[in-house]
Amino acid sequence: DSDQVRQMAPFLNFDNARFPIKGALLQRRGGTARHDGVAWGYARAADLAGVDLIQNCEVTGFRIENGRVKGVETSRGYIGAGKVGVAVAGSSSRVMSPAGMRLPIESHVLQAFVSEGLKPTIPGVITFGAGHFYVSQSDKGGLVFGGDIDGYNSYAQRGNLPVVEDVAESGMALMPMIGRARLLRIWGGVMDMSMDGSPIIDRTPVEGLYLNAGWCYGG
Repeated sequence: DSDQVRQMAPFLNFDNARFPIKGALLQRRGGTARHDGVAWGYARAADLAGVDLIQNCEVTGFRIENGRVKGVETSRGYIGAGKVGVAVAGSSSRVMSPAGMRLPIESHVLQAFVSEGLKPTIPGVITFGAGHFYVSQSDKGGLVFGGDIDGYNSYAQRGNLPVVEDVAESGMALMPMIGRARLLRIWGGVMDMSMDGSPIIDRTPVEGLYLNAGWCYGG
């Protein structure tokens, strides 16, 4: 209830909030992981298992014969394969287009923000459903936060000012104290948004070609 939330996070705006805090959902095992560290871990484990990781190698098309994929054309030459899996997040529609597929996917920019380093402030991850806002604290002390996607389709990894304003308003409504913190950097990532918010993990009409897309805010 609200009293328990107040004990755990007394810095939240309980008394004059635009959206009054009536209670909360708590997942004690929840937290954050350094996402680039997770990617490195997967890459190292895959490398030890014999997987070849080729960086800076753009897929430019597929070689398809008699309805079956034979491999991929890349900026560094042809790579033959009996099976091809596509997991490219916001670029799903662009990569699958050469295979003759139009996906039920829209690509939108999701902006994220990092403040200057602060002493320990946030005891975990806090999300604010009414304002569509989330915040956690990095090991360096910066507050990492964000909100909604940009409202238009885009492949550009940069955002626009209305979303910056909206996210800042949500953060201030939840925690007025962060208005004193300086914003260090902003970036945008391209999200593959499915119409119902559910991911697509399936085979495609092209035999041997598989798709993993539509993870929306999951990245």
